[in-house]
Amino acid sequence: VLHRSAREIDVRESLWLSAFYIIVALLFGAGVAAMKGTPAALDYMTGYFVEKSLSLDNVFVIATIFAFFAIPRAYQHRVLFWGILGVIVMRALLIAGGAALLHNFAWTLYIFGAFLFLTGVKMLVGGNHAPDLASNPVLKYLRRHFNVTDQLHGEKFLVRLPDATGKMRLFMTPLLMALILVELADLLFAVDSVPAIFAID
Repeated sequence: VLHRSAREIDVRESLWLSAFYIIVALLFGAGVAAMKGTPAALDYMTGYFVEKSLSLDNVFVIATIFAFFAIPRAYQHRVLFWGILGVIVMRALLIAGGAALLHNFAWTLYIFGAFLFLTGVKMLVGGNHAPDLASNPVLKYLRRHFNVTDQLHGEKFLVRLPDATGKMRLFMTPLLMALILVELADLLFAVDSVPAIFAID
């Protein structure tokens, strides 16, 4: 709706968009306070700021993915748009599953806590290294089992091209591979952040 044509978003527009979404989140928090009371609003705002801080890691990983595939800034929004839709669905499923687990088995909260603790220890000991995308097993699997082109074809995820025999086949573009890796990164980060949100309550 807001970005139908492929174009590069400059820093100024990015800052305005970020400010807009933060204001929307804060207004939603005010609505929660008005309808549910201050404690519920504090829970919401705590969860919001936890997610906001945890999303910083995600930004660096996505930037690394875009750099690896040499995705021009004009096409990055298309990947991010579908990536955001995907993460909304994945987090909704994870939250619903986690809520059901906690409702029926309250002791699973300790498992979530242990998982967060181990993740923190791993980050502390392992340092902050950039992911090695060239040896990524998902990327290797895609290249081995699907038709993949190394050239971008505008903002298309799939294109029809002749294979080695001259037969027209469907090929995945680097834009689609970038989207797949972004979705997987979002899923991994959601596994970390969802238990953190449950721990707040």
